[in-house]
Amino acid sequence: MDLKQLRYFIAIAEEKNLTAAATRLHMSQPPLSIQLKQLEEELGVQLFERSGRSMELTDKGHVLYKRALHLVNSVEEIKSEIQETEEGKKGILAVGINTLSLSGISEVLQSFHKKYPLVSLKIVQNDSFYLAEMVKTRAIEMAFVRLPLEHRGLTYHHLMNEPFYFVTNKKTNTITLEEISDIPLIIPSTEGLGIYSTILEAFSRQNLQLNKMAECSDMHILMEMVKVGMGATIVPKSVVDIYGDKCLYSTLINDVNLVSSLGVIYLEKHYVSATAKNFLELVKRA
Repeated sequence: MDLKQLRYFIAIAEEKNLTAAATRLHMSQPPLSIQLKQLEEELGVQLFERSGRSMELTDKGHVLYKRALHLVNSVEEIKSEIQETEEGKKGILAVGINTLSLSGISEVLQSFHKKYPLVSLKIVQNDSFYLAEMVKTRAIEMAFVRLPLEHRGLTYHHLMNEPFYFVTNKKTNTITLEEISDIPLIIPSTEGLGIYSTILEAFSRQNLQLNKMAECSDMHILMEMVKVGMGATIVPKSVVDIYGDKCLYSTLINDVNLVSSLGVIYLEKHYVSATAKNFLELVKRA
């Protein structure tokens, strides 16, 4: 059993199909089938349950997958540490960004590209929960997320707090949380995740009922829904900065200290590339 076989096994386990795995590995299917057969014979166990073209891991297959993924990732980390050159001026940087968008992030990315033109950027946008999972599986190296978030096994650095605004298509000068409780709201993110939980807790602290008429994790669509009068919303300031419109009115909520915490996460006790450190320093300065 060698690293090449383990990489083949991981691809089959994740694709659940030999043809798809072979395509991902840029090889033909017959040699891949032979490698899998040799691996199962060497271990003396069946690693997959086959149902037509679909392949599901057996219990023993799950054990090998978990160990193989850890081993292959560890080897990749070692290679990165050894081969990294020119103080992070070359390589690939995979970064996750929360779906609620970060005001000024495009300018930071542009500045980073100008300073490190040989670094290839991979930008992933998703909810904080999914970004945390992607960091844990090393699909991305770091992610900018919103709290609250369970970040066990991750290192978290707080960057900033920003206030929430009440946004509607009707002119509003002042408003309280109690007044908002009578208004149908389109809530950003998804129930159980960071921003949603922060808003819900604010209402709970004042024994108020949240009048939710919809949820939306896409901020452009959410603000368009508000613009046409489907409902109002409560969003962090950066969302207003990016998606604000002359037809929309944003107001600070008077009687509540409602803030969104923004931070960056990466794997705890794992190597952080020089490119990631350079990017983080640029973000901190911005």
